Amino acid sequence: MPFVNIRITRENNEPTIKQKEELIEGVTELLARVLNKNKASTVVIIDEIDTDNYGLGGKSITNVRKQK
Repeated sequence: MPFVNIRITRENNEPTIKQKEELIEGVTELLARVLNKNKASTVVIIDEIDTDNYGLGGKSITNVRKQK
């Protein structure tokens, strides 16, 4: 059973529900086409990460982006 975990930042009201549905469908299709995996047993999980919850260079990404 393929298991795919997508991590993406959550900001500016994205990803939308529609975008997440497209990601799930697209990744499932890709695994079926490239690796000949069964779509019915393919698991796709999307983790949305708030920009306050990770950092770069000792600062949260929220603050890094504010400084740009």
